[in-house]
Amino acid sequence: MAKLIDGKLISAQIRAEIKEETASFLKEKGYLPGLAVVIVGEDPASQVYVRNKKRACEEVGFYSEVHELPASTTQEELNALVDSLNANAKIHGILVQLPLPKHLDETEVLLRIDPAKDVDAFHPYNVGKIMIGDYDFLPCTPAGVMALLERSNIDPAGKKCVVIGRSNIVGKPMAMLLLHANGTVTVCHSRTRDLAAVCREADILVVAIGRADFVGADMVKEGAVVIDVGMNRRADGKLTGDVDFAAVEPIASAITPVPGGVGPMTITMLLKNTLTAARK
Repeated sequence: MAKLIDGKLISAQIRAEIKEETASFLKEKGYLPGLAVVIVGEDPASQVYVRNKKRACEEVGFYSEVHELPASTTQEELNALVDSLNANAKIHGILVQLPLPKHLDETEVLLRIDPAKDVDAFHPYNVGKIMIGDYDFLPCTPAGVMALLERSNIDPAGKKCVVIGRSNIVGKPMAMLLLHANGTVTVCHSRTRDLAAVCREADILVVAIGRADFVGADMVKEGAVVIDVGMNRRADGKLTGDVDFAAVEPIASAITPVPGGVGPMTITMLLKNTLTAARK
């Protein structure tokens, strides 16, 4: 039986710490950390994320703004809003909710955000800083995974770490953070030969591909730590990860559930980044 890595519990602990630090920050500076979230269009999943982010800001005592723009918003209008938030002293973190409607250029928008307010850590300047290990912010989901490992007393140092997925948002930065923590890291993807054999070598296996129940018992070494970043909806409407939990849980030494594993950590690390931005 694997130890369950409880993301809800660890997230709640970190948020309580952030709430305490925010109260101290207010006493010391006389103002609150501020986060602005920009959402364009009516994407239902994005709207849920934005509501959760607003609620999280209220929970820890941050100042927050939500800018809801119609799907017809032009590139010029969106750029102008980002420029105004860059110049707004009350705002320390800016987050543009992705995906944007197809007619808008995501790269142009992300490049426009002041790197000092880029609390998603998507700007090439911040990505470069992560690469050399001299960073202010970390991408929220990989940072959440590292916090789960740390607070579960799982040290990647000297261990074989396998990351399935090479996205800019999770896979690549995840590999870099494990490397900074002295893990020996392999990144797998759709062109990896004999994927199952590579995964069976992992002491720590992180899965982030967006394919329901993709990783089965045949891909996991006895006693491995399994971190499931996936969030998929089955035909019956139930949420499931990229790992077949029922099959893998008896083999692993520790595993994250879905929901309630990595998911709750993402917004929590966004709050942490916003507090860091306000301090800087």
